[in-house]
Amino acid sequence: MKDHLDVLEATSIYILREAYANFKNLGMLWSIGKDSTVLLWLVRKAFFGNVPFPLIHIDTHYKIPEMIEYRDHLTREWRLDMIVGTNQGALDAKQTFPDGNVDRITCCKLLKTQALKDTLSGEGVRMRFNHSTARYEVDPSSEPFTGIILGVRADEEGSRSKERYFSPRDRQSEWNISEQPPEFWHQYNTEFAPGTHVRIHPLLDWTELNIWEYIRREEIPTVSLYYNHGNGKRYRSLGCYPCTFPVDSQSQNVEEIVAELKTGKFANVAERSGRAQDKDDGGSLETLRKDGYM
Repeated sequence: MKDHLDVLEATSIYILREAYANFKNLGMLWSIGKDSTVLLWLVRKAFFGNVPFPLIHIDTHYKIPEMIEYRDHLTREWRLDMIVGTNQGALDAKQTFPDGNVDRITCCKLLKTQALKDTLSGEGVRMRFNHSTARYEVDPSSEPFTGIILGVRADEEGSRSKERYFSPRDRQSEWNISEQPPEFWHQYNTEFAPGTHVRIHPLLDWTELNIWEYIRREEIPTVSLYYNHGNGKRYRSLGCYPCTFPVDSQSQNVEEIVAELKTGKFANVAERSGRAQDKDDGGSLETLRKDGYM
């Protein structure tokens, strides 16, 4: 008999295969967090150990260093086709919150939203990992991505609960919530008008507990930032180090995190409560996401 993780896994794999079959220029965002890493694991299951499309990471240059080390380690070990996008212009002009020249929301719009939109459209400079030289080199391709897979979960924060498995954006990657297509009885719309940019969310119905239960079952490697190393703190959600803070927790491994979540300790604490930009955006990411953020 299938358990709840088997059902979630099967649905996600079905969505991934539908996306691959229906969208020509497909990519997947990998934030290095637990959700997109579980998604990467599911992709490898769906396609028999392969990842048949590029992975995309938006590097703000303010990520916690261990995240970048983990990204490059798995890129080499799993032979991933890795593209990195950056808003170098904003960094050079010091239009960032850490430099003190803009607020957090503006910094996110520049280093995340604009960098993502430029990377997906082909208008920005893309760096691609060359496995022969073991270095990132300028990607000469400027072909836009028409479909992007993300590790978004409906329970993670308010605006994401309004998403669909197949969510259309306009040519500027902007999101109109009122135009989301209905999805009933596992029937999904994969036909959209020319020029539509589509975001695909195979983890939409997973919960934080489901993610950790699956990590435990599959023995998926994650960054150690999620675990308490003796100071009574760990991260629940990962982002840029100036704006991301750990939570109080004694959990030192996956088993302890699963047990902790089952107690309901964080029942009234948002998973992204340690992400300062969410507070500055009124407690959700809706403003940023309407503009094209993840």
